[in-house]
Amino acid sequence: MLQSVLQLATSFCHYMNYRKFLFVFFLTFSFVLTNAQVAKYSNEFLSLGIGARGLAMSNTMVSISNDVSAAYWNPAGLVRMERPYQLAAMHAEYFAGIAKYDYIGAGYRIDNKQAVAFTWIRFGVDNIMNTTELIDKQGNFDYNKITYFSAADNAFLISYAYNFEKIAGLSVGANAKIIRRTIGKFAGAWGFGLDVGVQYNYKGWQVGAMLKDATSTFNAWSYNLTDRVKEVLEATGNELPKNGLELTVPKLNIGAGKYVEFGKGFNGTFALDFDWTFDGKRNTLIKSKPLSIDPHLGMEFAYKNIVAIRTGIGNFQQIPYFDGKNKFSCQINLGIGVGIKDMVFIDYAFTDLGNLSIALYSHVFSLKVTIDSFKSKKKKDN
Repeated sequence: MLQSVLQLATSFCHYMNYRKFLFVFFLTFSFVLTNAQVAKYSNEFLSLGIGARGLAMSNTMVSISNDVSAAYWNPAGLVRMERPYQLAAMHAEYFAGIAKYDYIGAGYRIDNKQAVAFTWIRFGVDNIMNTTELIDKQGNFDYNKITYFSAADNAFLISYAYNFEKIAGLSVGANAKIIRRTIGKFAGAWGFGLDVGVQYNYKGWQVGAMLKDATSTFNAWSYNLTDRVKEVLEATGNELPKNGLELTVPKLNIGAGKYVEFGKGFNGTFALDFDWTFDGKRNTLIKSKPLSIDPHLGMEFAYKNIVAIRTGIGNFQQIPYFDGKNKFSCQINLGIGVGIKDMVFIDYAFTDLGNLSIALYSHVFSLKVTIDSFKSKKKKDN
């Protein structure tokens, strides 16, 4: 009897602690939501895409991504890596080389059911002149007082994917991401968020969904302004920034793809994706006050794993002109990929062919290396 009473009391205490935990959690979450500022284009550098293959196919990768880059496009695809170890890197430049965009990824398929990956993404402008100390209070110029700083956005993703053996072709994945944004020594922000994704493959048909910032991503901004910088901002009519929270609301990417074999080693991949945003009306093909939908289409024609040609179309917009009229625009991308001994893959993409849109067109190069095992490779080298 006493034992039963103790078990009942213990269960009640656990229940009450659980209730208290939920109460504190939702109270804290509500407080953060109340005090956070919803930014329409928050952390937008994470919407650019990575890898020349994905960019050439107009970012239509949520259903067909099956290598280390899946950590970005849809982490559920990591379990479809052909080899256990994969490394990837990319470099691109925007605004005639002023802005640098870089990516490094490493993936490891633990077994047929699990895979993990680490991803680093950086978009930044370096060597920006700080001229706040150029002119002293007497009006004299001192060019030795010019210093330089960087404005950079960094994202670190830790990914995990799981394959359901009982349901063939079904896999799920998630990202835990840390955001670090800096503007020299003047301002900085730390952020944290989660992404979740799912993929299903059946007889060459592939569907996928990716919910970015599933829990909403919070960026906590803090500012470190000297008295001189404050004077310059006030003299030029700018408001002094205040510490605060910036909220990135969830974004849903859904898509479908089809892999087709033409025979004699030739194959093709076709994909169609839709990006759903819920932060108000955007300049997309389908738009409304509660949500906007941005469709994009990609195609790839390949011969085995030796060579591939890719193209994609997306970024449909209405661009206003000086005559008051709007002009329809879109972005067409092209790319090519080359494989060497089924281990090294070099990809190139040229975005915005013909400059048909106001997109940040660029030449993009990326590299991917696949390895069966570091131990077996070391034995072969010996």
